[in-house]
Amino acid sequence: TYTLEDNNYLENLTLSRTVLKPKQSTRGHFHENQEEVYIFTSGVGIMTIGEEKYQALEGDTFLIPKGKFHRVENESEIWPCCFTCVFEKYDRSGDEANYNLK
Repeated sequence: TYTLEDNNYLENLTLSRTVLKPKQSTRGHFHENQEEVYIFTSGVGIMTIGEEKYQALEGDTFLIPKGKFHRVENESEIWPCCFTCVFEKYDRSGDEANYNLK
């Protein structure tokens, strides 16, 4: 449903780019001990943070607090929705306490 590219060149931060296909969504997740920043670079999406939903347009930035569920949906029939995320680097291999899928 989407393409995800993590850039791990920095020591403490990960820069991640996602291209979300039309009419698709991310799985949604939350981080127990980590904040995250989402920056929308093209297309239109719906950003869910906790129980709230926001329209996400090119240039919009969303700050995700620790422990808040977040998910992105692309409602377009034809255009991808692209966004970049910035978060503290961590090991995703089996660390369910830090990265929880829903």
